[in-house]
Order: sequence, then structure tokens, then C-alpha cells
Amino acid sequence: MPRLASEVELTCPCCGAILVYDRHLNRIVSHEEPPSGHKPELSEAQRLLAEEAARREAIFQRSLEAERTRDDDLAKRFEEALKQARKEPITKPTRDFDLD
Repeated sequence: MPRLASEVELTCPCCGAILVYDRHLNRIVSHEEPPSGHKPELSEAQRLLAEEAARREAIFQRSLEAERTRDDDLAKRFEEALKQARKEPITKPTRDFDLD
């Protein structure tokens, strides 16, 4: 498609898409997707699915282990907060109308 004199063709620095910008309209008038780099072959599909399943299983196992130790972690944090609260002196809180 021939470009008008007011149109400028730009390449996106992030994704490599081709954008056509019209200076008179002050907007993008056309967008073309960048060519995708790697298209997996059908013969690789089984391997890719197995790798993805293994990755999901590993993430699940990490999440499960974190959930199992969550109670212990919370108990430790509570004990530390309790020790810190016992060390601090007990003071009466100041209220707004006490400052008048």
C-alpha cells in the first residue's frame, strides 16, 4: 500500500512491530505484527508438553512445601513479635484531646 506524505513508518524498539504514524492525524494508522522468531515443529510438541508439565509440577511442589511450612513460619514470627512486645515498656497511648 503506498504511503502518504504525512505518514511515517516506524519500528517498535520493544517488539519489532511496524507502525505507520500519520503526522496530520497525530495517531497510528496501521500496525503490522513482527515476524515470530521460533515456531516449534510438530515433532517437538511431545517434548515441549513434557517440559511444560515438569515445570508446572515443580512450581506446584514448591508451593506445596511453602504451604506446609507456613504455620511454622507464622509461629516463629508471632514468637518474635511477642518477645519484642515484652521488652518494650507499657505506656499509655496519647489521645488527640489529651494534647489540648
